[in-house]
Amino acid sequence: MSEKAVEALSEDEARAELARLAAEIAAANDAYHRQDAPEISDADYDALKRRNAAVEARFPALKRADSPSDQVGAPVADGFGKVAHRVRMLSLENAFDEADVTDFVERVVKYLNHAGPIAFTAEPKIDGLSLSLRYEGGVLVQAATRGDGEVGENVTDNARTIADIPQHLTGVPEVLEVRGEVYMSHADFAALNARQITTGGKIFANPRNAAAGSLRQLDAAITAARPLRFFAYAWGEVSAPLAATQFGAIERLAALGFQTNPLTTRCDGAADLITQYRRIEAMRASLGYDIDGVVYKVDDLGLQARLGFRSTTPRWAIAHKFPAELAWTELLGIDIQVGRTGALSPVARLRPVTVGGVVVSNATLHNEDYIAGRDSKGQEIRGGKDIRIGDWVQIYRAGDVIPKIADVDLSRRKIDAQPYEFPHFCPECGSPALREEGDSIRRCTGGLICPAQAVERLRHFVSRNAFDIEGLGTKQVEMFFRDADLPVKTPADIFTLAKRDAGNPLKKLKNRDGFGETSAAKLFAAIEARRTIPLDRLIFALGIRHVGEVAAQVLARHYGTWEAFEAMATRAAPGNPEWEGLLAIDGVGQVLAESLTAAFHNPGERAAIDALVVELTVEPVVWKAATDSPVAGKTVVFTGTLEKMTRAEAKARAEALGAKVSGSVSAKTDLLVAGPGAGSKAKEAARLGVETIDEDAWLALIGQA
Repeated sequence: MSEKAVEALSEDEARAELARLAAEIAAANDAYHRQDAPEISDADYDALKRRNAAVEARFPALKRADSPSDQVGAPVADGFGKVAHRVRMLSLENAFDEADVTDFVERVVKYLNHAGPIAFTAEPKIDGLSLSLRYEGGVLVQAATRGDGEVGENVTDNARTIADIPQHLTGVPEVLEVRGEVYMSHADFAALNARQITTGGKIFANPRNAAAGSLRQLDAAITAARPLRFFAYAWGEVSAPLAATQFGAIERLAALGFQTNPLTTRCDGAADLITQYRRIEAMRASLGYDIDGVVYKVDDLGLQARLGFRSTTPRWAIAHKFPAELAWTELLGIDIQVGRTGALSPVARLRPVTVGGVVVSNATLHNEDYIAGRDSKGQEIRGGKDIRIGDWVQIYRAGDVIPKIADVDLSRRKIDAQPYEFPHFCPECGSPALREEGDSIRRCTGGLICPAQAVERLRHFVSRNAFDIEGLGTKQVEMFFRDADLPVKTPADIFTLAKRDAGNPLKKLKNRDGFGETSAAKLFAAIEARRTIPLDRLIFALGIRHVGEVAAQVLARHYGTWEAFEAMATRAAPGNPEWEGLLAIDGVGQVLAESLTAAFHNPGERAAIDALVVELTVEPVVWKAATDSPVAGKTVVFTGTLEKMTRAEAKARAEALGAKVSGSVSAKTDLLVAGPGAGSKAKEAARLGVETIDEDAWLALIGQA
């Protein structure tokens, strides 16, 4: 089926798409992890995950409780005992091109504020089944599959039959969990299938299926008869460190008798990693076993510990996947879509073509620079080739679920093909579409008079992480926006809907197509239930550019009440105390501050906000902090140069311990952490009598010295 570009999805379509993706990914996980019979390719699976992430990024309010983004693997199958992993078995973030690798390295360096080069390891990503082996006193006592990352399947008896897995170890920590991949070589796979044909048994589609199916047999005798192998590449719980580095730990595992991949090597920087990737990719066909990419890890285990983890992936590792299928097709047209912030987004309309098993008819074109063959800095992309209607273009979906254009075939360009002229006026309302300095996006200046922006803002307003009004989805928003009798043009109109309906006896909502007495009553009740709203949800719901969900939470936490927030936004202007106070909030910058105050100073937008708030009861923020750390509940300010961690790392650590991090010193500040170069904040802290400590004292206070 043809996939609609994420940029083109309406909210209802996005909700349905997330439900479809959740179901398809769950089915794929079940087939891959539990049934050992994958129904789609790895590239297509990556594509589903990336499309899910892209839809969630565009519609964060629609993220499902069972989002695939928060899941690893699949639940354990019936028939196996359950094993709770002491240390979670996480998945890896994926990289699909060299830019992703460079970004990964730059993120690591920036997070750590590390001086000098950072060493990494690079190793083939084995296409098999993850397995964790637990040794106590040097004896193998348990083997478990990854499962969902938290709980795996107990396959101890089966693992004991694999020759590559030692039963006893000497000179090891009292507790040692060795992790790696069970796989089957190409030669052994061919021999197994030949035997299966002879005996009338099941024929396996590929070595990965054969390895997974063999390990997950309820009868260990069947596993013993299968030619399984094991590469060790990581560890879980250990009572004492194996080494100081990733590479050293792998060498230690090899010395203990485990098979480790001989292509594992140390690398310095992104260029070295990419060179190793190309080397392994060139050897891929001759390795004798399946791999689907190269895994990069920060070598220093101390730095790994500092980098830590996201919800499902470590910050210190990434999997550079091999490319997926490409396809050529004709560009039939370019459509311009207008978002709630006025952004004009170009979408390529393509002659339908199959790419990686999916029929693609749309692809993102990002912005006018991308169409012209240059990046946001004016540098050439695609060799400087622009994109024109009628061109034959190369489409790729290398796990990047939103299809993109990789190249243009100039030899097939029509003689009369003209360079694409990006519109300078909004196609929806005709208002000028301008580019701010430094912005790659052209935006409609129509604001509230632009119907596309108005509808998108209303969709955002009723989305899940904003007001979350049940029964008021995309179709209903569009219907009410265009309704002549019960129009909803602004958020405040939503909360007067029931009153206006009661005063309109001739054309009541219950008598209209799509509604009945019950559904109309439910909608009015759902609206009424949202008259009381938390402050952060209200701020987010306003749809102010640059004020996302996290920024709304930061602002709500800082100002506490709508009255305080509204007073600041009304009075704030460059140079005055309210403006300086806004910029002093940790996480608030010049761009956000300008966007926020511009919304409140715009007469039309301010009138819409005031009309809305009259209809609401806004709940103040109650700060809740942990109580089990020495800084829980305290307000902490960092200033000067931190030499042992970055500001981002320090802030994350403080907040994890229950502290509130502020960007400015005031009488409410409990502690100032001052590094070299501390200036005005240190002086203000001294004036106010705020306790001031250096970075070493801070690390000692939080137990990280």
